Amino acid sequence: MSVVEPASAVGGVHDWFSWVVVVSNALVGLWALGAHRRPRLRGRALWASTAVAQATVFVQAGLGTWLMAAEGRDAGELHALYGFSTLVAVGIAYSYRHHLRDRVCLLYGCTGLFLMGLGIRAMILDSFG
Repeated sequence: MSVVEPASAVGGVHDWFSWVVVVSNALVGLWALGAHRRPRLRGRALWASTAVAQATVFVQAGLGTWLMAAEGRDAGELHALYGFSTLVAVGIAYSYRHHLRDRVCLLYGCTGLFLMGLGIRAMILDSFG
């Protein structure tokens, strides 16, 4: 019976959790864009889902940081840049929510799709280089 190394297990979680980040942010991004046009789609469920989807970015960054620190993996400069950029994007969106109060659904819709794109790009960079 083989023992799974914790860092290797974290690497596997980091790999599959990237899909959670991409899909969840895509879904809430589309939902928020729909809510911008159709106010009946707005509500607590949208904002709770958006918060959860954006929190996945921080979990994913934490997993990546663990892999670099504990296992000594090299993420690659661009992979790390895209990962860090997701954290910055969430912070920027959060800081602009009061300034764009009348367009907050548009803000979070575009942010969700932007996070999706950054996640896909980071996954491609991880796969090919």
